[in-house]
Amino acid sequence: MKVIICGAGQVGWQIARQLSSERNDVTVVDVNPDLVRRATDTLDVQGIAGFASYPDVLERAGARDADLIIAATHSDEVNMVTCQVAHSVFSVPRKIARLRAQNYLDAIYSDLYRRDHLPIDVVISPEREVAEAALQRLAAPSTFDTESFMLGRAQLLGIALDEDCPVLNTPLRQLNDLFSTLRAIVVGVRREGRLFSPDPGDQLFAGDQIYVFTHSEDVNRTLEIFGKKTKKQERIVIIGGGNVGLGVARALEARSDRVRAKIIEKSRPTAERAADALERTIVLHGDGMDMDILMEAAIDRADAVLAVTDDDKTNLLVAVRAKQAGCHMAIALVNDPTLAPMMGPLDIDAYINPRATTVSSILRHIRHGRVRAVYSIGDAEAEMIEAQILSTSSLAGKMIREIDFPEGVLVGGVMKADKVVKPTAELRLEAGDIIALFAMAPDVREVERLLQVSIDFF
Repeated sequence: MKVIICGAGQVGWQIARQLSSERNDVTVVDVNPDLVRRATDTLDVQGIAGFASYPDVLERAGARDADLIIAATHSDEVNMVTCQVAHSVFSVPRKIARLRAQNYLDAIYSDLYRRDHLPIDVVISPEREVAEAALQRLAAPSTFDTESFMLGRAQLLGIALDEDCPVLNTPLRQLNDLFSTLRAIVVGVRREGRLFSPDPGDQLFAGDQIYVFTHSEDVNRTLEIFGKKTKKQERIVIIGGGNVGLGVARALEARSDRVRAKIIEKSRPTAERAADALERTIVLHGDGMDMDILMEAAIDRADAVLAVTDDDKTNLLVAVRAKQAGCHMAIALVNDPTLAPMMGPLDIDAYINPRATTVSSILRHIRHGRVRAVYSIGDAEAEMIEAQILSTSSLAGKMIREIDFPEGVLVGGVMKADKVVKPTAELRLEAGDIIALFAMAPDVREVERLLQVSIDFF
């Protein structure tokens, strides 16, 4: 597949790394020649320096025979014009654009807006993706990461193991025997900074960060088995009233259970805009770093604080200060992935990486065929892939133990009809079944071959 990626920032570079590693023909375009050079020096990609929306630049990037263009520059307008030029001048079949401004998104998602007038096949909103990720973190408060699969019937949970975890030093094979009715599988383990897919004989140790794929009905039981308490979030303080904070507050107001939310926003115009858009949420104008304003928001009695300003350091410091004041849980928005190792020492319970959520969303729309969802784990070290088994797939009709999966691949769950079942060695996969696979990055291509999912779109 021939792909043009416009924008060589964090998201563009990550997508380029992912697609080039899968042996696609990738060209990166950016107005900053240093970013283009970084991409071409570190990745197996071609690079063009110039404005992505200029027809001559797209021509040099190979737009005339491109299969896909991803417009992920920092400018909404450039991304939209790029897609328009790609469509009108070069007839690029598939176009994905990242848009941030709420005004554009409101128009695009409105029934009054004719999508065919703006030739973008998929619109990615980082703020909406991050808001959804924040809501998922709040729904599973004792996890550092979570994502829904199989129409919400299954969850991927990231759990940090403490010294008091009751199943430490227990082989995973024995866990399956002890909790035979638990529909949960440990699919990934991060130990001393290295992520790997575990073998049945592997044990878990304090300090491990594990990824567990579980039936949604078994989430609470899974958390308890791994030493985590479950508590309903009723009082939430949101630091930052921009698009992310506003999106979370709106979603909380729409829930049937009563959640008392408060927003602290430093900018008066932004605070006023949030107050006008919300009905039950209290909006306070002030600096989230100010302990007095935090106490006015009753941070000491809050079940969770969600720090989602546009400044990583502010989010981290607010989260630390909130925990010290007595808040039970702290979630911070962190754009810089190199700050992730600081979460544990700072006693921050979970963090949201906008780059990872945006990359996952774009990958979800790039994967073709019966791939229904893709979630990027860590620094694109692994993926959780949900796919439907085709009748032509080499998996169809075989028991799981008969399938020669790569070493870095584990089956997390299988959905037959509308029922999610725990994968066992004797479980037979049939055409039409939905399967969730944890795959280390080098094994993704082989997984797609097993699924017989072509990367070609047409």
